[in-house]
Amino acid sequence: MATHKVLVLNGPNLNLLGNREPDIYGRTTLADIEAACVAKGAALGLAVTCRQSNHEGELVDWIQQARSVQDGLVLNAGAYTHTSIALHDALAAVALPLVEVHMSNIHRREPFRHRSYVSLVANGMICGFGAQGYDFALEALSTLLNRKTENR
Repeated sequence: MATHKVLVLNGPNLNLLGNREPDIYGRTTLADIEAACVAKGAALGLAVTCRQSNHEGELVDWIQQARSVQDGLVLNAGAYTHTSIALHDALAAVALPLVEVHMSNIHRREPFRHRSYVSLVANGMICGFGAQGYDFALEALSTLLNRKTENR
């Protein structure tokens, strides 16, 4: 039985995983990642819901809605990581436990990718492990949520 509800959000262009720059992102599709997240979540006692949007405002809406129905977030904001103060502000406002994830190591890429507005409000970041990074993110979030429950 799931004890915590988790929202896994993916931002722009991640719907193209499996086809988009496979030398950087691999051949795993977003559907594969979402199925793996649901399975990993179940193993960790998490009820995982996955969503993806190419639209910043829709991501902001989902983050705001999560405030009253989710216990934590995993976010791969894609390019919005490096540009979106709106996502930063929404994440700060909901103040849910948050793990940022990136399939590539953003610190070994172009300089504009080294800055993350998400990191400023995240509990931690996992990057550079491909699709497996989502597993690591869910494990980290599970630990955060369980500690929070124990400390109540």
